[in-house]
Amino acid sequence: MNKLLAALVATLFAATTAFAQAPAPAAAASAPAAKSEKKVEKKAKAKTKKSAKKAVKKTEEKKA
Repeated sequence: MNKLLAALVATLFAATTAFAQAPAPAAAASAPAAKSEKKVEKKAKAKTKKSAKKAVKKTEEKKA
């Protein structure tokens, strides 16, 4: 029984170690995608700021 438990623990340890190492290369491959997402977010933020400024200008013109 002790040998069976030891084998199960060893198997779980080996499996956990294998899965812990697998995602690292996948994360490195997605780095360029993250950069392009940041660019898209930056452009969207700039557009939002621009449209907000226009809206403020229009409301100020209407008040005047």
